[in-house]
Amino acid sequence: MTTRLSNQTFSKALTILARRDPDLRQIVKRHGNPPTWQRPTGFKTLTLLILEQQVSLASARAAYDRLSAAMKDLTPDNALGLTDAKFRKAGVSRQKTRYIRHLSQCIQDGTVNFRRLSRMDDDAVRDHLMQVKGVGAWTADVYLLMCLMRPDVWPVGDIALQAAAHEIKGLDARPGPDLLSDIGEQWRPWRSVAARLLWHHYLNTSRKR
Repeated sequence: MTTRLSNQTFSKALTILARRDPDLRQIVKRHGNPPTWQRPTGFKTLTLLILEQQVSLASARAAYDRLSAAMKDLTPDNALGLTDAKFRKAGVSRQKTRYIRHLSQCIQDGTVNFRRLSRMDDDAVRDHLMQVKGVGAWTADVYLLMCLMRPDVWPVGDIALQAAAHEIKGLDARPGPDLLSDIGEQWRPWRSVAARLLWHHYLNTSRKR
């Protein structure tokens, strides 16, 4: 049986985490409660997540909007029919073009079935999505966290989470995935909510970048 964050459980988890961890409590005190940052399930969001890999959110959104305009409707069929030149004009790299086309093909041939994901546990969802070229652990975890609203997902490869943990925990250096995984243990079974708190801190805090 899979669980899903609701408004009620999200609020409950924020209260528990703030009570448990003074550093998380300070984030709420300074910036208020974080948004849920919920995204719709399906092809469009997974395409956006692919575009968000290793670039700023603003750059990814701009490429996504240009790609949507080029296709008229962002669908697997239209993605497979779009020329390399039009992908490039939208600002999509050759590598990410291959990823989006492979995702489209996987949806067409049934390798990826978004309707099945809600019934799968977290590890099964990761395995299912990572059949797609270019969908790694970070992309699958963010899909679990934001689209399927799973309560205990901790994307340790996320640069913003690493930077936020570095700051709020007063670490000597930005933690890598292994250390970030260890840090997140204290926030089970609400690591998805802790992740939103750290993102909230990151987005509301000035820093040298």
